[in-house]
Amino acid sequence: MIKTRIIANKWFRSVLFLIYDICMIQICSFLALWIRFDLSTKSIPLQYVDAMMSYAGILTVTTAIVFSLFHLYSIVWSSAGIIEMEYIVAACSVTCVLQIAGMNILNIVVPRSYHILWLLFMTAFIGISRMSYRALQLAGRHIGRKRDAAVQKRVMIVGAGQAGTLLIKELNSSERASGIPVCIIDDDHNKIGKYINGVPIRGTREEIPELAEKYKIDEIYIALPTATGVERKKILEICQKTKCILKILPGLYQLMSGEVSIAKLRDVEIDDLLGREPIKVNLDEIMGYVKGKVVMVTGGGGSIGSELCRQLAGHGVGHLIIFDMYENNAYEIQQELKRNYPELNLTVLIGSVRNTNRLDFLFRTYRPDVVYHAAAHKHVPLMEDSPNEAIKNNVIGTYKTAMAAIKYGTKRFILISTDKAVNPTNIMGASKRLCEMVIQMCNQKSDTEFVAVRFGNVLGSNGSVIPLFKQQIAAGGPVTVTHRDIIRYFMTIPEAVSLVLQAGAYARGGEIFILNMGEPVKILDMAENLIRLSGYEPYKDIQIQFTGLRPGEKLFEELLMEEEGLQDTKNKRIFIGHPMDIDYPWFEDELKKLDEAAWMETKDMRAMVHKLVPEYNYKLEGTVVKKQVAAAEKTESEG
Repeated sequence: MIKTRIIANKWFRSVLFLIYDICMIQICSFLALWIRFDLSTKSIPLQYVDAMMSYAGILTVTTAIVFSLFHLYSIVWSSAGIIEMEYIVAACSVTCVLQIAGMNILNIVVPRSYHILWLLFMTAFIGISRMSYRALQLAGRHIGRKRDAAVQKRVMIVGAGQAGTLLIKELNSSERASGIPVCIIDDDHNKIGKYINGVPIRGTREEIPELAEKYKIDEIYIALPTATGVERKKILEICQKTKCILKILPGLYQLMSGEVSIAKLRDVEIDDLLGREPIKVNLDEIMGYVKGKVVMVTGGGGSIGSELCRQLAGHGVGHLIIFDMYENNAYEIQQELKRNYPELNLTVLIGSVRNTNRLDFLFRTYRPDVVYHAAAHKHVPLMEDSPNEAIKNNVIGTYKTAMAAIKYGTKRFILISTDKAVNPTNIMGASKRLCEMVIQMCNQKSDTEFVAVRFGNVLGSNGSVIPLFKQQIAAGGPVTVTHRDIIRYFMTIPEAVSLVLQAGAYARGGEIFILNMGEPVKILDMAENLIRLSGYEPYKDIQIQFTGLRPGEKLFEELLMEEEGLQDTKNKRIFIGHPMDIDYPWFEDELKKLDEAAWMETKDMRAMVHKLVPEYNYKLEGTVVKKQVAAAEKTESEG
């Protein structure tokens, strides 16, 4: 029914335009003669009137055909612009040329100026009719939107450039748009007071809160695709002082490809507030070491493991093996990869890295060329309550997986480590430091290239602060932060994984690759920002509660021990920590003792780990925290 009505309306409009055009053909013919003979009807010779009348039928048919060929009856005139006006000029010009030719062939004589005048009048009247239709459509829509203004969202556009102009145009013309552009913000003082498509440019970024309140703004659209991450962060921080919903255009590539539209706007995410440029790695240039190879990812269903699988799947691995002990996680990534990469040779297996026989079967059957070892227990407070499980899974699991890799000739083994492994104050960090030592030991005794990649917290990963904060905000608060001064390094999951993959390309054996995570971020700032992004005001709508540092938790993490030093790589975001001297035969004997003690549920696990990792300050948590607080206060006062 609706489709029939639309077709009927379309034909009705076309017929109206055709009738109008037929009338204009005759009127323009008369006007051309009238103007030619000094605006006097009596002065027009009858022979020219007869000539005009004799050709009127042919001219009408010719014009209708030419106009149809130039789509003048099928163009959506409510959205017409310069190109459509060019079509009108071209159609009228072609018709005029055909009229001249036709009259010459039929020996119909009219003054030469008649054709020029007819063309000018015809182009003007046809153009006026189409543009008038567009103006009436826009006026009607504008009146309708004004009538519905109570339910329309009032929008502020930040950015008076090309992207902002395109957004305003769509807001003004699209029937699907639910917002009314009220004002524009731009830092160019020369633009202030001017208008873009009827919308005034009212001020600079510093005036956003004031103008948002003055014009009762509901939503702010950030249309600055060329802005740097630092600039974008500064503007977003100002916008957060309002209670408006914030939306942002993702990037420059959409402006270049002409994809700027309301549909491309997205909600502002917490990583927009990191204040740095996204880390970009050209994986196509460095993924040769996995192309056509058998690649295994342990812990492949986790946050890091699953992203590793996604990026590997898109870069031509010969056979991807996902190994995970949690079937739900493994199932989800399996279904996603099957859907997105139907040609991928994929095997998903359930099992634990603690199980020697299971690992032996896997490596004997599939003979992986490259192993990414992401399987680990990583939650600091949980591991503090179950230290033996941290050793069983993280340390012994890594040792068993590494030994299987040596036994079956794996070419490269990449361990996913953490900044918590540096001068650890918790058993999870200490266990990961032991994992790094296992990797360096195994590199000494085999042809397999063993390396570790160390980085900090990953935004949005399972168990990280962002999902927890979102849950707490959804529940109405309070949002819990352990300490007012606690800071962490953050990356997005794709950023971290792309650097892991690149570090794998740099591997020569024994290195600990350290990722440059940018500047650390205060967790309190993240909590406040996330509350504002959710449309609430911190401490008013949603409370923030300080719970105190948990056992084994530091105020800030370190990425490097003093003894390791740093070596540059081609990527300025990746550095190499030098291997430390270890008595590996003694270390391997101690690992076996750890294994036995963990399975016997010893209560002395921390002391045993401290023997192997002297920098593990498990008895000095309070002292470490006090030192960190003092260091933080000193840095702040110096700044």
